[in-house]
This record gives sequence, structure tokens and C-alpha cells, in this order.
Amino acid sequence: MSFKTPDLLDKHEARIQDGRVRVVTPMFQSYGGRTAFSGQIVTLKLFEDNSLVREALVEDGRGKVLVIDGGGSLRCALVGDQLAILAHRNTWEGIVVYGCIRDSDDISRIDLGLRALNTHPLKSIKKGIGERDVAVTFGGVTFRNGEWIYADNDGVVVSDQALD
Repeated sequence: MSFKTPDLLDKHEARIQDGRVRVVTPMFQSYGGRTAFSGQIVTLKLFEDNSLVREALVEDGRGKVLVIDGGGSLRCALVGDQLAILAHRNTWEGIVVYGCIRDSDDISRIDLGLRALNTHPLKSIKKGIGERDVAVTFGGVTFRNGEWIYADNDGVVVSDQALD
């Protein structure tokens, strides 16, 4: 699927007005080798513990984007090159991290969409604490499991259904 977020918003203007299409506040940097990506949302809510990230990324990610609410923490990384490689191998379309990543130079060479707030060299703890498939809110938008996300160089858009 080829898309441009400005065109999607122009085409679905009425759905913006009724809140079915939402635009995430500009805050993310692009780190993956794929600049544009889209798919059905799978959510994680965690804080400075990326155990659930690995658990999710071992699954088949075809047509899916992992949205990680890391509480906006800038104190450690939730995704590194090994998790990005795992996501690519399992055909995830992309990852959006409300937090940090590491190994950004290596990740930039992986065919995976990846947005995050920033980079941090410190890895996270691993205690298995967090929640999956729950609604998460950041950037002025609530992300729900099964909804759709579209990300490109112009921004991130969330919709209650697939957009064409």
C-alpha cells in the first residue's frame, strides 16, 4: 500500500471531524530503514521494561504495527537492533515507541518502520512487567488494539478502520 498522510487526511476530512481519524502530535523521529509504514495496531503499555516487546515481536507481524507506550521515558531504550531484526524477520510493518531506542545506526539499515522520541544507549530492565492489548494514550491520541496506523515523513495518523 502506497500512501501519503496529507492525502489520507484530505480524503477523510469528515472522519477527522468526528474523531474517527486522529493525528498524533509531532514528536517522533524516524529511525528505521522504511520511512513510510502502516498496519493494524498491537499495543503494549510498559515502563522501562522491554520484556513484553520481545514477546510480541516473536509473533507473526504481517500487516501489523507495534505501538509501545513507554511512558515517554528518556532514561533507557526499549528497542535495540536485535529487537528490530526480530521484528523484520517476523514481518512486522513497523514499531512506534513512546520512549527511546538504541543502536540507531544499525536500525537505519533494517527494512522496518520505526518511530521513537529519541535514542539512549542504556538497555531497559527485564522483569516482565506491563500490559498488552490495552488502549494507550500519548501525543494527543488514544491508540486501540486493532485500529490502523499510518506513518510517513509528514506524521502519524490513527484511524478506526483501514484507509484507502
